[in-house]
Amino acid sequence: MLTLLLIVLAIVGMLTVMRREAGAPAALLVLGVLGLVGLLFEANVIGVLLLIAAVAVAAAGLPALRTKWLTPRIFATFKKVAPKVSATERTALEAGSVSWDGELFSGKPQWDKLLAFKDDGLRDDEKAFLANQCATAAGMCNAWDIAQERADLPQQLWDFLKKEGFFGMIIPKEYGGLGFSAKAQSMVLQKLSANETLMVTVGVPNSLGPGELLLKYGTQEQKDHYLPRLSDGREIPCFGLTGPRAGSDATSLPDTGVVCKQVINGEEVLGLRLNFEKRWITLAPIATVVGLAFRLFDPEKLLGDEEDRGITLALIPRDTAGMEIGRRHHPIGSPFMNGPIIGKDVFVPLDTIIGGPDMIGQGWRMLVECLSIGRCITLPSGATGTARYALGWSGGFTRVRRQFNVPVAEMEGVQEPLARMAALAYISQATVYQTANMIDHGEKPAVPSAILKSQLTEFQRVLLSDAMDVHGGKAVTLGPRNYLGIGYSANPVAITVEGANIMTRNLMIFGQGAIRCHPYVLDELAAKDANDMKAFDKAFFGHAGLIFGNAARAFTLGFGIGKASVPFDGPAVVYAQDVARLSAGFGLCADAAMASLGSALKKREMLSARLGDVLSNLYLLSMVLKQWHAGSKVEGEEALLHYSCRFLLHRAEQAFVEIFDNLPNRALGKTLNAVVMPAGRRWDKPHDDLARDIATRVSTHSALRTKLLENTWDADDGEQRNPLARYNALLVDYDRAEVIYRTVNKAYAKGELPQTALHPEARIEAGLEKGLISPEDAEFMRTFEAEVLEMLTVDDFAYDAFAKNKSSLIDHNSKPVVVEPQQEASIK
Repeated sequence: MLTLLLIVLAIVGMLTVMRREAGAPAALLVLGVLGLVGLLFEANVIGVLLLIAAVAVAAAGLPALRTKWLTPRIFATFKKVAPKVSATERTALEAGSVSWDGELFSGKPQWDKLLAFKDDGLRDDEKAFLANQCATAAGMCNAWDIAQERADLPQQLWDFLKKEGFFGMIIPKEYGGLGFSAKAQSMVLQKLSANETLMVTVGVPNSLGPGELLLKYGTQEQKDHYLPRLSDGREIPCFGLTGPRAGSDATSLPDTGVVCKQVINGEEVLGLRLNFEKRWITLAPIATVVGLAFRLFDPEKLLGDEEDRGITLALIPRDTAGMEIGRRHHPIGSPFMNGPIIGKDVFVPLDTIIGGPDMIGQGWRMLVECLSIGRCITLPSGATGTARYALGWSGGFTRVRRQFNVPVAEMEGVQEPLARMAALAYISQATVYQTANMIDHGEKPAVPSAILKSQLTEFQRVLLSDAMDVHGGKAVTLGPRNYLGIGYSANPVAITVEGANIMTRNLMIFGQGAIRCHPYVLDELAAKDANDMKAFDKAFFGHAGLIFGNAARAFTLGFGIGKASVPFDGPAVVYAQDVARLSAGFGLCADAAMASLGSALKKREMLSARLGDVLSNLYLLSMVLKQWHAGSKVEGEEALLHYSCRFLLHRAEQAFVEIFDNLPNRALGKTLNAVVMPAGRRWDKPHDDLARDIATRVSTHSALRTKLLENTWDADDGEQRNPLARYNALLVDYDRAEVIYRTVNKAYAKGELPQTALHPEARIEAGLEKGLISPEDAEFMRTFEAEVLEMLTVDDFAYDAFAKNKSSLIDHNSKPVVVEPQQEASIK
């Protein structure tokens, strides 16, 4: 009995020490005291075993002892198996900052650190810009005209964007820009997402491009010249990075610059001779100034002893001799300006280098640092804005579209995608807003930028597919009335650009985060490179303590023992506690994968992607909880919180299961499964009752729908009719209309109305004639039903409308020519 008690106490004591990462002295105390108790009370076997364990802990855990024999052996092995970090990878790892992503990697997230990012909201000028200029710009867009007729924004819209400073949102006011916060920039792009081409046109100059690069790295002379001109649209920028052979692997640039001298106007000028071929460059066809990335060489060593000077960035005026620019690509679904740039023996002086000669070779670092912010904002904001509009359109359409005498929004087959759309929109809004708020507090979130770009654009893909499904024939028939189809067809652009999602998910989120965000790995690699055994000992055994701590936390929390303390209340508590549980499991699995696979983990992209999926879902869930904690709540929002959190937790647990099942070391996979999920999975997919409740609210005039559609163009006061405003107006009147629908449909079913009254309009008139409804109700329904029919109607065109070459048109309905027998004979 005493033996069993000592075993239990030893397990409990060691789990407690491990959970707290109390270190070797605490473990020695537990094992030593229990071992002595065993010997004193004649439980000799367990007493001796516990004391032997204490000796082993002392030998491996006390620095004074382990550095004599253990650390040198581990250090020698580590130097052999540790992955080599290339200069390019090191640049990426050192760029940006680590914040909440690092907390999730630690396995013991401190929620107070996340909540410390206070939200001061938007400034008055930012709010006014959203309410006025953004609404005006959105109202000037006719999607069909832009995409099919002119393949461009209208001239008056271009003039308005330049005049109102849309291209200078990130440029400080002292240079003529708007000086907007990251949150305001994100909200502007969300509102402009009513039209894909408009959002991209405004988003790109405010993201990765000359403006941001000049702000951070430009010389004062470059700033003074270009920033005011970029702010007011006198200069339209583009940035040439990708090309035929350099896409996702942008560091393999084949474009070159060679340091040389050339005589200009009788004076010898030191500069660069550039040869490049760029593709897929947004705004290139109309750009007046081109940012360019290239590999710089100095074969004559005019600048120093190095010949290969590395990736460098320059800013080149459009009219520079030797540069071909102006042709267009045709991006799928959206005609935003995009095209190639080619340069042959283009000579430019050294002062075209962004930041001047001091920034030669710093191009990759400059790009990565800028991308860590821009990639958090532009495409994720566009995806979030698209989610708002798609949800608003879909909720409205499914409520006014009736089949089998009921709105299709009442059918569970439609309610399922509506609820999913609402949850994805809710998650997207919280994530992009809270991450932008971190940026406003000075963070440069490198790993979260990859999470947001890939996850939210994938959400957009699902959202748009769901929207197409519930719209049916309304959405698959193109024309001016189709507000959804063009954006749907353009979605692959967001999936592909700024780091294709396949690459981002499989290589970047965990591949970069495992080193960048881990509390110890970067220190271990630095100690290896410096051959510093003392620093390695500190980092490695700190790492070991973290592994044991995460194992203990994951195992005990898996049984619900010692739940994490979280600064939330109400329904958020259980979800925050499970973030802590799964964070510990994630930290353990990340270390297990790195330890068991070593440098081979780079090639195990599917495994790396699943580890990234866990991190991504925990990050998204954290942002939802912070938004819930900080924001005001409306009726029905709690159901959406439950749905969203369960959805993300289910996905995180599924990723864990796939990790366990696919680790090459099967014993390790089974062990991790037993430690991380000792009681099995906790989270099912969101239940149907939540889906029904949410779908009803987003398809009616409710507080929840209103909140989800905040910051959209929702007024019918623009130059173009606004489908969202029209649906909102119909939903305001829907309750009254539904009572009348039921009255006349019930009467028709009973035979009280003529059997020929098959259309709603006919039943309204018959109901009026029978005295079932009042003249006021009849007049209301005539107007209501006419608007409904307009929203359900699709476009048709002349037979030859789609043939660009009219001469090739086949007239399938022409009468065949009858040839008489004598004519046939004469022909022969």
